Amino acid sequence: MTNQQQSSRPVYSTALGRLCPACGNAVKACSCSQRPAVPGDGVVRISRQTKGRKGKGVTLITGIPLQGDELKACAAELRRLCATGGAIKGDVVEIQGDHRDRLVEVLSRRGWTVKRSGA
Repeated sequence: MTNQQQSSRPVYSTALGRLCPACGNAVKACSCSQRPAVPGDGVVRISRQTKGRKGKGVTLITGIPLQGDELKACAAELRRLCATGGAIKGDVVEIQGDHRDRLVEVLSRRGWTVKRSGA
């Protein structure tokens, strides 16, 4: 067996979707304790969007390296600091209103690389 054949393994199945690199099962039914890392490049991006909101602007935060309850707690803290509402949709945190400057400062203090994206 060549070196390339030894290191190759399936990462996606049309029947199961993404596969765990450690156990080879579907990610949703992973039997090992090793979960795949959060996809991304390690940069937290902050942007503003009005599309589909009747002109009302929201601040979108993507790339936060947290999952589950940690992400919910972080989003709640950010909403509290901005004194506004918001939501989590997938791995994107939405904060009502334009709070990009304040959020860049707050997230940079946490030690993350933060960039403003968009106009």
